[in-house]
Amino acid sequence: MSKREYSPSEYMICVAARTLEDKKTIFVGTGMPMIAAVLAQRLYTPNILIVFEAGGIGPLIPRLPISVGESLTFYKAIMATSMDYVMSISQLGYLDYGFLGAAQIDMYGNINTTVIGDWDKPKVRLPGSGGANDVGSLCWRTIILMKQDKRRFVNKLDFVTTPGYLTGPGAREKAGLPSNTGPYRVITQIGVYGFDEKTKKMKLLALHEGNTVDDIRQNSAFDIIIPDKVKYTDPPTKEELKVIREIDPLGLIVGRK
Repeated sequence: MSKREYSPSEYMICVAARTLEDKKTIFVGTGMPMIAAVLAQRLYTPNILIVFEAGGIGPLIPRLPISVGESLTFYKAIMATSMDYVMSISQLGYLDYGFLGAAQIDMYGNINTTVIGDWDKPKVRLPGSGGANDVGSLCWRTIILMKQDKRRFVNKLDFVTTPGYLTGPGAREKAGLPSNTGPYRVITQIGVYGFDEKTKKMKLLALHEGNTVDDIRQNSAFDIIIPDKVKYTDPPTKEELKVIREIDPLGLIVGRK
């Protein structure tokens, strides 16, 4: 399919949806994570259990909700609970995946959604954590969807909202976080990243069609581990785009080419 037929956000959403496994629970954040989770549910993982921060568990989303607290996040749900209940099941280890967005990320997968610039006199004050800290701290695997450039892929965060691997190997455990948890994938308009098992630093797993290794280097303030052989992701299919545009018909999140 021609690159002109889909937006970078639609490409990211399709790749994210394919990353999920069936019969798993997923804590879903606002925006692209919502669309990716619903796309996965409709095409690839029909038995996935979607969980929203405001208390909707197992809904069948007909179209894009405005936020994680809109009534649509309870549509045909198996449970209508509360925020404290959702956070408690996270603490109990019942959430397999967490889907998040971010304003900034560093090489260890720590993310900032709180403030850009100095805390007392910020350039931008962002929405903050919401449930993102709980997700990044307690879900078994965290998937982050975000745009990539040097302002977002930074050496040092202006504020640590959600822990990744903190300062490297062993740091999460030292901070009291559960072992074998942490960031799993970072998906941007350029490619898909994971984290090196030994160093916990970000590494390239695959490029999106039409992108190069130079694009990675030009859009990150820190060095990303690049393998000798680079793989490529498959672009969006017509079926995937059809579902995405049913979910977000106005292109509020995904944009349009």
